[in-house]
Amino acid sequence: MPGFRDYAKEQAKWITVVESPFYPDSLLAAVPIYAPVLERFRELLDQARDPADLLNLVHATRETKPRVQLLRVFRKYVSPNTPVEMLKRKRDIPTICKEFGGKFRDLAAVRKALDMRPFPDEALIAILNEYADRGSKGYTLTEAFFEWFEMKLGEEFDIVGPVRAGPDLNLHDLLPDYPKDRRPVDFVITGKGKKEPLVIGLGRYDSDRGGAQEDDRTSGYRDLVSELLRYSETKKYRLKLLFVNDGPGLLLGSMWKDYCEIEERGRGRVIVATLKMLEHRLTPAWIRS
Repeated sequence: MPGFRDYAKEQAKWITVVESPFYPDSLLAAVPIYAPVLERFRELLDQARDPADLLNLVHATRETKPRVQLLRVFRKYVSPNTPVEMLKRKRDIPTICKEFGGKFRDLAAVRKALDMRPFPDEALIAILNEYADRGSKGYTLTEAFFEWFEMKLGEEFDIVGPVRAGPDLNLHDLLPDYPKDRRPVDFVITGKGKKEPLVIGLGRYDSDRGGAQEDDRTSGYRDLVSELLRYSETKKYRLKLLFVNDGPGLLLGSMWKDYCEIEERGRGRVIVATLKMLEHRLTPAWIRS
């Protein structure tokens, strides 16, 4: 079976590119979606007594997607230093107000700034629309992988995991004696009708990656390979690991070389593959080995 390193001379040939919309086409489509969000933010701003009250009014929005978009507008106008994930949790509002409230922009200044912008504010809509695309290419990659797997290997094996959006699987739930209580994975391959994992996997689409992000990704992969090998050797259990990685980001920096080293560190029990490599690399013999 060819290794990931064997594809290095023709890297671009083996990459799958999930297309992105052109500008300003994407903006034209986004304006009708996000203009109501900006209008609703203006309405809540008129109702609010102070920034903390505005944050509570935003959180009173029942539907998740509009609420998250309103929180992003709140962050841009009122508190750009507050972590987005913290803003999403209603229970953190007292902490946010305590730790970041001193640097909130007062509502009079927010109203003035809002009135200075055209409506709809296409600049802000373009920013909000960037968030909508995050993660979507990864979901497309995972969906394509699941479809390929079911068509090529579905008669012999089962695959479990969220096809698009959804919570990750926790390896500790599948292997109660696994050394880490929390080890998220994207999918698990088992024998047909069986529960015992044969292969655990992660799927990632890299559209543009480098520098510290690249180092963090590959460092995390190395740690997972070492952790998996130690566990398997202790339990005399040949659990394998599949990284389905794709996208033009693989062509940046040392990414390809790093993935070659990660695969080789696995001593035959780790595969790194793009979608186009699966036909040659993810075989029934390897899964069962």
